Amino acid sequence: MVGWIIGLGLAAAFLIFVAVILIRAIRFKPKEQKILSREEITVDADAAIKALRELVKCKTVSYYDHSLEDDAEFEKLISLIPSLYPEVVRVCPMQRLDGRALLFRWEGKAHDAPSVMMAHYDVVPVDESGWEKPAFEAIIEDGVLWGRGTLDTKVTFNGILSAANELISRGFVPEQDVYLAFSGGEEVNGEGAVNIVNYFKDNGITPALVLDEGGAVVEGVFPGVKTPCGLIGIAEKGMMNLTFEVQSNGGHASAPAPHTPVGVLSKACCAMESNPFKMHVTTPAAAMFDTLGRHSTFLYRVIFANFGIFKGVLDLLGKKQGGEMNALLRTTVAFTQASGSAAPNVIPPSATMTANFRLNPEDSIDDALKYVEKTVNDPSVKLSLGSSMEPSPVSEIGCPAWDKVASAVAGTWEGCIVSPYLMVQCSDSRHYRDISNHVYKFSAMALTKEERGSIHGHNEKIRLEAIPKAVEFFIRVMKQC
Repeated sequence: MVGWIIGLGLAAAFLIFVAVILIRAIRFKPKEQKILSREEITVDADAAIKALRELVKCKTVSYYDHSLEDDAEFEKLISLIPSLYPEVVRVCPMQRLDGRALLFRWEGKAHDAPSVMMAHYDVVPVDESGWEKPAFEAIIEDGVLWGRGTLDTKVTFNGILSAANELISRGFVPEQDVYLAFSGGEEVNGEGAVNIVNYFKDNGITPALVLDEGGAVVEGVFPGVKTPCGLIGIAEKGMMNLTFEVQSNGGHASAPAPHTPVGVLSKACCAMESNPFKMHVTTPAAAMFDTLGRHSTFLYRVIFANFGIFKGVLDLLGKKQGGEMNALLRTTVAFTQASGSAAPNVIPPSATMTANFRLNPEDSIDDALKYVEKTVNDPSVKLSLGSSMEPSPVSEIGCPAWDKVASAVAGTWEGCIVSPYLMVQCSDSRHYRDISNHVYKFSAMALTKEERGSIHGHNEKIRLEAIPKAVEFFIRVMKQC
């Protein structure tokens, strides 16, 4: 009898538990999106496309070995600015802060809450043998413009300058100063953005809004959501390159010790891959789950409406599957380089492997190093820290600066769901961490999966209709500045 009563009580408790979960999911409905203006924006599409073609023809390829760069190509692009964007040059004084860092000041009616629109005009190297069209001839075919930099990020460089050019030609004056800030070495972690930020610091300029590359309007990136999503980065992960090294006395491969340097490194690699970093649901990820989860199918709404209960499921899936969702939740480790002996029959006196870490905002460089030492647990494996940067601070949402960017996204790509997210790549905007907590990362494009895959890869290209859309977006943002 007692057992029956206990069983009945457990069944009742379970039913109540299930009911609470389902009620939460039913109530987990989409929130109303704030759109500050639905004003129709007209853009000179032909001029925007023509300007981007001219920019793409400039081979502004940056290299870590600067001797490989062609300074003339960078100067060629800079020399085009007066003819492509004459109104900007007429009204906005330009400074060159390190040769390739360009800063325009568009004076507003007031000067205490300026905005900064950012882009970079350097591009990564090209192996043209893998391209279907030449990478720097800006060929237009079948409604597509081919070329390195069309997506990353000459389209936003052009979008910012074209938007300012159009607004100035119409007599528009922003309420606050607007700075147009461009670097020519972002792809190699150059000092351009650093010098611009130092200029702001030296002159007591505190941006109320900073807008750089980052998210985009994308589809199929969140479980159960089929509607296009406008993802705006409010933070970016940190990065560190770590080299693992094991030394030995070398020797002939015919009489090896029980464990060779390569074998020891392999064990360390397996240890790291088998023991992922702890999951942290940071503010950007939580905000993304709360926003997009409300638009998902009922099953996923059950999960995201009761995330505290089901987060262990996502943790397990992330560990097993990896991918974009996993990258949102934890520090990731990718082993990318290895070296050993120069000959197949010689034990290497030194073997190394290098891993690229992308640090969750809850993990610091020091935290990551301690975790690696604990996980590898082998004093023969020496660790050498290479280039690194801490995760960025998390920018504020639900504030006027956020509303300006979010409403411009919603107004330009009607019907998309605007959401914060955590950017897993690095950008120049990380350097603004000390002077603004309103730093947002959005590349002004709707991108297909194929287009996203071509960034830094072969056959980078952009649909022609995306080019004036970028201009429209920046006009919407600037009209709120």
